Amino acid sequence: MKNIIFFLIFISCSFALAQSKEEIATTVVQNQLEAYNAKDINAFMKVFAKDAAIYNFGESKPIAKGKKQVKKVYANLFKNSPQLHSQVINRSVIGNKVLDYELITGRKNQKQPTKLIAIYEIENGLIQKATFIRE
Repeated sequence: MKNIIFFLIFISCSFALAQSKEEIATTVVQNQLEAYNAKDINAFMKVFAKDAAIYNFGESKPIAKGKKQVKKVYANLFKNSPQLHSQVINRSVIGNKVLDYELITGRKNQKQPTKLIAIYEIENGLIQKATFIRE
């Protein structure tokens, strides 16, 4: 009987850990989205790992690598696009990966909304890698 109880507790704990990984990933990406829409560069950078990398899908060279470069790219974007806004159309979460289908508006020199798929990889509660597929 002790073994059965121990086994059930072990299974419950394992399930809770797997579930919390997805919840953590979702929270990190949601915080990033809210900071992006607020154009709050400091809050935005809090969710990125020290050695985070940003990629365009299919390219081996990152757009930005490391917090300093990521901050430079987004600080410039926020400054030059005061009406910038991302609306999540759909979000899927698989383990530590969050896939957002987004509609981006308000970007400088942008006449039409941009459709974008963002794939965020979360490690230790921070965005380690982001890959973007743009229309």
